[in-house]
Amino acid sequence: MGLSKARNHSIVHEFILTGFSERPDLRIFLSLLFLCIYLATIFGNGAILFFLSHNVKLHVPMYFFISNLSLIDLVYSCNIVPKCLVGLIFDQRSISYLGCAIQLFLYCALGSTQCILLAVMAYDRYMAICSPLHYNVIMQKKTCLRLVLVAYIPGLMHSLIEICCTFRLSFCDSNVLHHFVCDFPPLLRISCSDTTINEMVLFVCSSSIIIPCIIYILVSYGSIFIVILKITSAGGRQKAFSTCTSHITAVILFYGTVLSVYVSPKSPSSTDNIHATTILYTMVLPMLNPVIYSLRNKDIKSALKSTIVVKCH
Repeated sequence: MGLSKARNHSIVHEFILTGFSERPDLRIFLSLLFLCIYLATIFGNGAILFFLSHNVKLHVPMYFFISNLSLIDLVYSCNIVPKCLVGLIFDQRSISYLGCAIQLFLYCALGSTQCILLAVMAYDRYMAICSPLHYNVIMQKKTCLRLVLVAYIPGLMHSLIEICCTFRLSFCDSNVLHHFVCDFPPLLRISCSDTTINEMVLFVCSSSIIIPCIIYILVSYGSIFIVILKITSAGGRQKAFSTCTSHITAVILFYGTVLSVYVSPKSPSSTDNIHATTILYTMVLPMLNPVIYSLRNKDIKSALKSTIVVKCH
């Protein structure tokens, strides 16, 4: 009995990411699509980081948080897309045990951090609109740094807990992950250990970050909309509301996709739907965030034009 158990619990040295290998007819199209998305993400978020760091006029809390969001999106994309492209172009679908753990750690940490950072940005908008006279006093540099740490530290801790729980499991029946990225649900599915506790930890940890952030964002914007409705001039209302629309758009897209995958892990979604949802928040959203948050912003456009003029002269 002991020998049989030892044989069945063979050590897994690597995982196989099936990804999109089941659709070889789409490999060329997906390769070009993901490459374009990746290059656009690198260029867009890199440009935002460059312009925000080199323009003193933009050294204000709102753009400080946007620069952190761009940094997260940049690392997020670099963590996911290159491996996916290698799998599509060269059919290199294997990832080492350690490589999977590192990818999953960054994947979870950055995603959790972004959840909290979006709530922090809601707080910034709340202070700017609901308490404009106290905004500069409260939102000083030290406060902004602390708020960013409030996003990063729980995100890293959440990821560390999940990684420690997941990689203590035994993987003996299969090393094939039916996904294009190392993720908790597919890892739990192929484990030969009892994953009940892991599923509970995944649900509780994810919910403890996502749900409070959503509640806080809803409460903040409820207060913001009440203040906006009290503004007498139509121009004032439009200006106040325009500062929130980009953030609201990003919140809906990000939280909607994350909730569909993690808070409802038992949902009857097909593998293709899960892949499409994961592509949306791991590839498409990091590409769109510079547009949603910054490229529609007059201050960013002005900084871009002034930089181009300086370079041309």
